[in-house]
Amino acid sequence: MPLTEIKAGIPAAAAEDVNAVLLDLGLARWTLLEDAIARRAWIVGIFPDRAGARAAWLQLRPLLPVPPLADPVLRTLRHRDWRDSYKSHFKASRFGRLHWVPVWEKPRFRRPAGHVVLWLDPGMAFGTGNHETTRLCCRRLVALAERGPPARRRVIDAGCGSGILALSAARLGFGEVTGFDLDPEAVRVSRANAGRNRLTGRAHFFAGDLGRGLAHRQADIVLANIQADVLVAGKRALLRAVAPGGTLALSGILVAERAAVRAAFASAAPGWRIASAVLGEWCDLALTRPGRAC
Repeated sequence: MPLTEIKAGIPAAAAEDVNAVLLDLGLARWTLLEDAIARRAWIVGIFPDRAGARAAWLQLRPLLPVPPLADPVLRTLRHRDWRDSYKSHFKASRFGRLHWVPVWEKPRFRRPAGHVVLWLDPGMAFGTGNHETTRLCCRRLVALAERGPPARRRVIDAGCGSGILALSAARLGFGEVTGFDLDPEAVRVSRANAGRNRLTGRAHFFAGDLGRGLAHRQADIVLANIQADVLVAGKRALLRAVAPGGTLALSGILVAERAAVRAAFASAAPGWRIASAVLGEWCDLALTRPGRAC
């Protein structure tokens, strides 16, 4: 069945700001593409039909921090065209023993012994984890998995988007994995991606904001790849959701915002250990609650 691609150029200097908006809104059908050498950037969406693509653009356009360079271009994609248009942008990635691999590389990929794979589908089917904020969270998750058998530990992915981090946790063998997102479409996509990776039942997804999503829940690892101001506003709910000895991994934080976000969480969580890592213009914060870990 043909699909519709909608593509709009944006100023390259605004790419990070635009991507932050897409991440914050959890819009699973939209992707930011960049050509660093040519200094060009685009917002690209894949939709079932042209009417749906136009309607989605009219909803997204007022939310963008900068105007597009021109009106968006729509084109009809055959299934093969859709796949091929993403192949040049999305490559396999490795985080310890976890591999994120595009589905088109499946025939050639050789999984090392003892390693696990999450198959990524492009466009509207799966967020690819291309962004630094997602990678920072995944690095934390893999490092925590290596601290001992993960089967007894619980994971919550707050603002799950396409489900890539929650499903990575399930693939790594964590016991109880829960993901939620404010956008019901993100929840639908997360569940579909669980099915594509034969992880249905291994991760539970539902719709909710930080307050409702974390209410009456605790986990040994809480992941939150969300915009910095949203993290700060929801800090008490996030901290309450971490079990004794557990870790809160925060991402979606620009390096320029790190000191302010760290101060906000440190004041609300005295005695917690705090670590941080940087990737490009982005950073994370990992807060460990005092107590005995599971």
